Amino acid sequence: MMAAAGGDMTRDYYEVLGVPRTASEKDIRQAYRRLARKYHPDVNPGKREAEARFKEVNAAYEVLSDPEKRRKYDQFGENWKHADRFAQANAHPGAETFFRRGPADTRRPFDVGDMSDFGLGDLFSDILGGFRRGNRPTTSWWEATPEAPVDVPMELTLEEAFAGVLRTVQLPAVGGMPARRLEVRIPPGVDSGSRVHVNADGRDLYLVVTLRPHHRFTRKGDDLHVELPVSLVDALLGSEQAVETLKGKVMLTVPAESQNGQVFRLKGLGMPNLQQPALRGSLFVTLKVVLPANLSERERHLFEDLRRYRAGRR
Repeated sequence: MMAAAGGDMTRDYYEVLGVPRTASEKDIRQAYRRLARKYHPDVNPGKREAEARFKEVNAAYEVLSDPEKRRKYDQFGENWKHADRFAQANAHPGAETFFRRGPADTRRPFDVGDMSDFGLGDLFSDILGGFRRGNRPTTSWWEATPEAPVDVPMELTLEEAFAGVLRTVQLPAVGGMPARRLEVRIPPGVDSGSRVHVNADGRDLYLVVTLRPHHRFTRKGDDLHVELPVSLVDALLGSEQAVETLKGKVMLTVPAESQNGQVFRLKGLGMPNLQQPALRGSLFVTLKVVLPANLSERERHLFEDLRRYRAGRR
């Protein structure tokens, strides 16, 4: 267990997913999918505890599924977001290490939340939470000015990225300018790493997007991928199957003798293109044939007859 800023307790992300710290990427992905299905709000309507667990599972997977974030988390714990700040501060000659003394003279990383007693925790968290991509330096709280661009991290669901969304963000107080709230529109098609430019009274603000992992869809560029469970009989004889999309359900014709792992492409049912929202990616549907269990005596005899019949055709 780790102490979170402000005195709350945050469970270790490995404990949340129920995996050891040595878990492989595959183990983490499988654990996430199992828990996401179990606690998803659609499966537990109106159950606040399940909704809280679902958010907790998403937060853990968002960090542990990313090798770089996981490395920082393993080293700094829940302060992993500020790892680069610690390293930057310690790299300057004469700079004092960003650590503070705790009980029994133990040392622990400096937590932005520790400034809350002075009314500065939220301000520092807003600015330290931002980051830049590319070769441009990050605007840090100690060097920010009213003219300097500011990065603000923004977490979205896949559904919000699909449709676009209005969000209210906190513009930090810097250089004598008061803090204030600003309503901004996130366009359809954004992805993790997208930077949405906003001009706030002549000041450049960049919303740096991170998408939460989805319990059903996997995104690759503008394309989406989903698994479709089908029974053995439906795969062998052919069937019509309902497929979930971000726009609702569509019917897919599964041809007779379809194979496990067979992929169907549904054009135009993926994500909108960020530059041209009218253009949509594809939805790739992978068949997952589910073998029957708990066979009745009649079913067992039918399968035995089928085996003998097919053996006789050789």
